[in-house]
Amino acid sequence: MSHQSELIATDILAYLEQHERKELLRFITCGSVDDGKSTLIGRLLYDSKMLYEDQLAQLETESKVHGTTGGGFDPALVTDGLKAEREQGITIDVAYRYFSTAKRKFIIADTPGHEQYTRNMATGASTADLAIILIDARYGVLTQTKRHSFIVSLLGIRHVVVAVNKMDLVGYSQDRFDEICRDYRNFVSRLDLPDLHFIPIVALHGENLVDPSENMPWYRGTTLMNFLETVYIGSDRNLEDFRLPIQMVNRPNLDFRGFCGTLASGIIRQGDPIMVLPSKRTSKIKRIVTQDGDLSEAFCSQSITLVLEDEVDCSRGDMIVRPGNVPKISNAFDATIVWMSSDALVPGKTYLFKHTTQTVSGQIDSLKYRVDVNSLHRTPAPVLQLNEIGRCSVTLSQPIYFDAYRRNRFTGSFIIIDRISNTTVGAGMISDRDSAKQPTAAWENTESQTVDGQQQISNVSETERESRFGQKAATVLFTGLNGTGKSTLARALERSLFEDGRAVAVLDGDLTRKGVNVDLGYSVEDLSENLRRSAHVAKLFNEHGLICLAAFVAPNQSVRERVAELIGKDRFLTIYCTAKESVRTTRGLSRAEPSAANNVSMYEPPEDPDMVLDTSDLSVAECVSAIVELLRARQVIR
Repeated sequence: MSHQSELIATDILAYLEQHERKELLRFITCGSVDDGKSTLIGRLLYDSKMLYEDQLAQLETESKVHGTTGGGFDPALVTDGLKAEREQGITIDVAYRYFSTAKRKFIIADTPGHEQYTRNMATGASTADLAIILIDARYGVLTQTKRHSFIVSLLGIRHVVVAVNKMDLVGYSQDRFDEICRDYRNFVSRLDLPDLHFIPIVALHGENLVDPSENMPWYRGTTLMNFLETVYIGSDRNLEDFRLPIQMVNRPNLDFRGFCGTLASGIIRQGDPIMVLPSKRTSKIKRIVTQDGDLSEAFCSQSITLVLEDEVDCSRGDMIVRPGNVPKISNAFDATIVWMSSDALVPGKTYLFKHTTQTVSGQIDSLKYRVDVNSLHRTPAPVLQLNEIGRCSVTLSQPIYFDAYRRNRFTGSFIIIDRISNTTVGAGMISDRDSAKQPTAAWENTESQTVDGQQQISNVSETERESRFGQKAATVLFTGLNGTGKSTLARALERSLFEDGRAVAVLDGDLTRKGVNVDLGYSVEDLSENLRRSAHVAKLFNEHGLICLAAFVAPNQSVRERVAELIGKDRFLTIYCTAKESVRTTRGLSRAEPSAANNVSMYEPPEDPDMVLDTSDLSVAECVSAIVELLRARQVIR
């Protein structure tokens, strides 16, 4: 359906050309059951005059039979097309609708709210640029709201609109709207949702959808339709990494050989050098052929046929890239998997993995953890059940060419297919970290080294060390975002304890990654791995009677807990350093590289720290004095 335009009557070709140039926005509606997702879409189309007269007449008739509005016009029936959906008044399958306005073209995916259809929601979200998460103003943030928000973040949807629906049923209360906004922000503070907006609406009556609501004068923001027409999505697409998975080799005659596919990302021009994977043969682009003729350049999402200057062996499943910008090539990687089958995911079982245009066999080596979508905590799990999400290590029978999902949604995603039934049983997103085949020690291998099956005992006892140094061994972890003063406090405390005759050492996260941890980056996983390795060093310091002061970002709560278990909870203390953003920026918050250490949403504050220090308000001397008193109270020092 398209908007009305005078060009349709006067110059249809000009209208079609104008329509073709419009930007396309794909978005989904999601949230808990009965929050009003289908009603929102139906009313949006109705108020935008995107429904034909025969559709309206049919909907008015069916509203009397299947509607949930007491016989009045029910907009939800526009998308709830299945008989079972109309009988139950719920959405079961993903319903897609297309429409356009004067400014943009849209494809809407109306996704189910019921927990048992979470897999359908993930399917609809996989291609979306924006998500509208509905919340019933009467009930606030529910479990399924959290589940869908987590999946939206997991799938890399950058733009999120939280539409607080049914405001009429709470008396158009601004306080209720503000309360829901606070609750939702508290939950998603640990998710990656960089562009978040809140709009109060009444979907059934069309308030704040296309036209502003007269019943909510306290809301002065944009309407939903205006936001959809103006949100900027141009920077979301990866135009840097050229990736063309080959779908077919076109050989109609002896004079033409073309390699067909859809550009997954990047831009390519005539004359550009390319490399074919896996052979790594190089050539140059001779022609870029499309159904409408040759192009001088092409960009992501276009379906093209490339003709090369040289005769290069290339077939379905191969990938054409730039010589200086090559994806990772491996048969092993870590991935986050959404399980979509009633039969549980079983580590070690052989499945088919479809990635771009390749389909190869492989297996899940190990299930590292399952994510609890309510608390976002990671828990051990032997298997993944229907609709559950977990982090896994995958090994395939042959290498594939991939990027991290956060960088490239097309080359960083895959689906899992059951070999017997040929049904899709899971969807995966490849993580920034390489495979579990990396030489990183397992958490479980934390026991002390032994000789002939017996624990190695030092010739100096723990009591002798305590008597000599006048202290008990302990590790003090300074955790917090960059710019909160962790290293400054650790070194100031070191000086204070040293002058008092104590045996003390500092472990600084930035310095350890310049030496033993030089292979680590700045993702959440790498920051946690930096702490894990250094924890073993801290434990050695403690076993030799020293007080270890460790300054690390340590963004993950579960990893901090594992460190406490490794070192011993009786001699492990956590100091949570925090500071206002303006102060952190002044202290050098910005890094040359994008870092999870700077991302507030990726940091999990300690749940029960031994001390919290706001370094925006306290001086270094005041902080050191408070920590010394804590050490005395815990009898670490006399």
